[in-house]
Amino acid sequence: MVSLDLDAGWRLHPQVSVRPEPFGALLYHFGTRKLSFLKDRTLLAVVTSLDEAATAREACTAAGVPDADLPRYAQALGTLVASSMVVERQR
Repeated sequence: MVSLDLDAGWRLHPQVSVRPEPFGALLYHFGTRKLSFLKDRTLLAVVTSLDEAATAREACTAAGVPDADLPRYAQALGTLVASSMVVERQR
């Protein structure tokens, strides 16, 4: 399982396009040509707010993710990091 540091700053990779869908969203990375599906609209809210939030934890809180679900969202975001859809912001 891949997880990420919820207390770090993250953002969508600049080459990633987000297309909202009724089920969640499609993410397409123009550099790697990878496609990812977000099957959760809350996860979509987290991902699209990563750049404005100081940390991934803040993005999750703003999207209404309960504390008990944070490990699941950290794992989902970690999967997006592993596929280069999400990258850590430079400090």
